This record gives sequence, C-alpha cells and structure tokens, in this order.
Amino acid sequence: MNGPDFFHEDAVMSGGARIVAGVDEVGRGPLAGPVTAAAVILDPARLPEGLNDSKKLTPARRATLNAAILAVAEVSIGHASVEEIDRLNILRASHLAMERAVAGLARAPDMALIDGNMAPAGLTVPARTIVRGDALSLSIAAASIVAKICRDRVMWDLAQHWPGYGWETNVGYPCKIHRDALRDLGVTPHHRRSFKPVHNILYQDK
Repeated sequence: MNGPDFFHEDAVMSGGARIVAGVDEVGRGPLAGPVTAAAVILDPARLPEGLNDSKKLTPARRATLNAAILAVAEVSIGHASVEEIDRLNILRASHLAMERAVAGLARAPDMALIDGNMAPAGLTVPARTIVRGDALSLSIAAASIVAKICRDRVMWDLAQHWPGYGWETNVGYPCKIHRDALRDLGVTPHHRRSFKPVHNILYQDK
C-alpha cells in the first residue's frame, strides 16, 4: 500500500453512515505544551491529493496539505492543557482532546474513525478504532496533519515567550537542547510536571 485510502470511510458509509469524521491526536510524548486533537470530515467528491500520515510528510508538504484540507473539509480542533495532562494522565487527556474536537464539529458525525486501539469513553457519537489509522484512512491522515500543524503553531508561539528551550523547532519533545534548558533555565508553567524528566528536576533536592 502506498498510503491511506477511503476504504474504511466507504465501509461505514455503505452501512448507513452519511457523515464520517477522522480523529487523531498529536503531542503525547513532549515534556511541554498541550496535547492536541483534530476531527476532520472530508468530502468524498473533493479529496485533497497526497494525504498521508503527518509523520511521513515534510513540514512544507504538511503546510500545503493543511491549507488544502481547510479549503474543502469540516475541521475542529480540541486541546487538553498541561494541567489536565498532569491531573488525568496523558492517555485520558489525549482522549479528552479528541472528545472536544469531535464535539466542536458543526455537524455531529454518524461515525468517528479513531486512530489507535481505544476509543475515548466520552464520545457522544459511534466510533470505530483503527490501529495505525493515520497510515490507512484518509480522514484520519487529514486529522493527523491538521492536529500537527495546529500544535506546532501553539509551541512556536510559546517559544516566543519562553526562549531557550527550542520549542520553535523541537515543539516540546525531550531532545538534548530541551533537556539542557530544563536543567539550566528551570521548569516553566508549560511543562508537564507528571512527566519523569520534569518531575525529577522539580524534586531532585527534596
């Protein structure tokens, strides 16, 4: 297979669903920033060409496809904050972001196609999970692109206010620059205190 297709969407539509949303999240692994999800309802008659798992695309290609998706699809974004990540845990927070993304759609989908093997418990619409869905389903691939672009922009904006951590390029992931800045500059309000590298710095002397 060269990339995702519309097989899963066609399957649920043949079963009676009229509106199908793809849902994906980004940002489980970073030490800082929110976790972000997108829900995307594609128009089968106007599918952007070249959709793929966002991780397989260059930044320039992601930006081009994001604009193409926004031009023809219904899109909603949901975030879960650092505070919610620390309070709930990252899995539940990522599900909360997905729930918010789906709830924010102008039209409630008849089926939500969820990337992964676990559907968020708080969804108010029927859902089907697809492992590696961003590589298999065009709707989920579109959601992965939109979520990635949106979260990257959030982290770029935070980087302007909290320089030194490299968030404009590492978007909060624990690379060497970010780890060194944590050690040298300290923990910001945007760091996830429940994540071990951050927790260890906060409590290493206690």
